[in-house]
Amino acid sequence: MRTLNAVPTERIHLWLMLALTFSTGVIDALGYLGLDQVFTGNMTGNVLLLGMAFAGGADLPVLRPALALVFFILGAALAGRVLRHGSEGWSMRVTAALMVVAGTITLLAVFTAVVDVQADEVLGSVTTSSMASAMGIQAATAKRLKVAEISTVVVTSTITGLAADSRLAGGNGRFWARRVLAVALILAGAVAGAAALNVGLWLGFAVSALISTTVVVLGTVRARGERREH
Repeated sequence: MRTLNAVPTERIHLWLMLALTFSTGVIDALGYLGLDQVFTGNMTGNVLLLGMAFAGGADLPVLRPALALVFFILGAALAGRVLRHGSEGWSMRVTAALMVVAGTITLLAVFTAVVDVQADEVLGSVTTSSMASAMGIQAATAKRLKVAEISTVVVTSTITGLAADSRLAGGNGRFWARRVLAVALILAGAVAGAAALNVGLWLGFAVSALISTTVVVLGTVRARGERREH
């Protein structure tokens, strides 16, 4: 414990946000491969899918990506409003927001274990919309924590920064390690999510829920410890 306490808070927050990045990879794999090609964390993917579908792309989904986009925005807006009046850093509002994320994913794990949402259009849409709202809350919370280069839901800007700031491009290579880790972890999460589908949607949700819950617990314990010290 003393060794952990010696680690700077910024580093702890980085580790926790990287863990959520892995979790997002799991969630997006479940949505895309298991629930009608829907991205519930990466909204760029949904916007592109909708654009191609509107242009006549064959067999591309419209309803679920559109709902995911709307519910992601609603989740992010809700979290933004709640967190806006909180203190800087990891506050109780941050804990509450991430508890909602962990709780939602846990409920989805239980729900998909007992109900075949893949066979029902309405239940499938409810599931992907719930996933998207949770990811919107997560993304807004990560933004509030201000961990440089880690959004937890997308890595396009991360990859751009990795290349543009690299020594090959004449930069100083700052943040290269966390950028590489973010890309690797969301990739690994997608692999894990795809593998979990061989057992069932519930397993992928269970893995993501475990990660999200662990992040909440560790972040809250660290924040309380800091408050006691001050």
